[in-house]
Amino acid sequence: MRLYFIAGERSGDLHGGNLIKALRRFHPEVQLRGFGGDRMQAEGMELVAHYNQMAFMGVIQVVLNLRKIAGWMRTCKADILNWKPDAVVLIDYGGFNMRLAAFLKEKNIRTVYYISPKVWAWNTGRALKLKATVDQMLCILPFEKAFFKKFDWDVTYVGNPVMDAVRAFKPAESFRHRHGLGSQHVVALLPGSRRIELKRMLPLMAEVVRRFPQHLFVVAAIRELPESLYGPLMALPNVRFVYDETYELLLQARAAIVTSGTATLETGLFRVPQVVVYKATALEYAIGSRIIKVDYISLVNLIAEAPVVRELLQNEASVENVTSELQQLLQEGEYRARMLDGYQRVWDRLDIGSASENAAQAILRK
Repeated sequence: MRLYFIAGERSGDLHGGNLIKALRRFHPEVQLRGFGGDRMQAEGMELVAHYNQMAFMGVIQVVLNLRKIAGWMRTCKADILNWKPDAVVLIDYGGFNMRLAAFLKEKNIRTVYYISPKVWAWNTGRALKLKATVDQMLCILPFEKAFFKKFDWDVTYVGNPVMDAVRAFKPAESFRHRHGLGSQHVVALLPGSRRIELKRMLPLMAEVVRRFPQHLFVVAAIRELPESLYGPLMALPNVRFVYDETYELLLQARAAIVTSGTATLETGLFRVPQVVVYKATALEYAIGSRIIKVDYISLVNLIAEAPVVRELLQNEASVENVTSELQQLLQEGEYRARMLDGYQRVWDRLDIGSASENAAQAILRK
């Protein structure tokens, strides 16, 4: 069996790597090729292009890089036609993969979509386009099955790969010692994995850190990003950096400040009280506020269908508001306890076994 994968972001590479590992357990002879990253390549996929050349966030960034995106699309289409896979597995990365799915439909190439684009959040009519072009949809959020049912499409909920990763995590006892953390409480800073996120969020985080001189803050940093992006935090005496050890950090954290994204769910599954922050440009926010159809932006709240964690967006993401929220999170009491109870509800809703194994079996059954 020959499978071609398309993952255009860091999280897609992580989940794609776990899916490939599961596929190899069930079908060791499977041949793999595609767009992805280091984790997918490490599991045996022949890498055509790395996601770090393709990850553009926000309307403005996409518009500024349309020529590059079009070039990668041409490369991808040509390579698929030349390699002749039995199926193409699309992982998230909606803007690119939805256009590619339409092309694959025209060429009568079987298409599996693992981790649906967030069509439930905005422009919900795109669900009909997905239904028309995708042969098999494998969803990772429990409410997505009911959403697609509104469009008379019976999709498969396979569980959530973030839970797989959290369950599989094996902590190293030396983490605190290696990073000189001592025994004091740690506040985790998860500013995101994209350059634009760091540029927007780190100045805010730095100002908050200055309000807590007696606390130790540890940044979940990304080694592939330029060190200069972390400049606002580097000169502060109560800040440490760890690279590619986010789960180790969360296991030790008392509280966290998290940029919206998959990290909000990871933080919740590690039961770390958090405040979610996010800022966009004025234009992006104006567009987004008109078209987004959901009540929350963090995965924790979306899955729980309730405000488990505080979301501070745009102007609400101020130094004063984040400082106030963090103070509550650090203290024992009812506020912190309610959030931890909410996390347990999220865990229970996601707990249906290994998403990677469920997805692999669904792909191989067809």
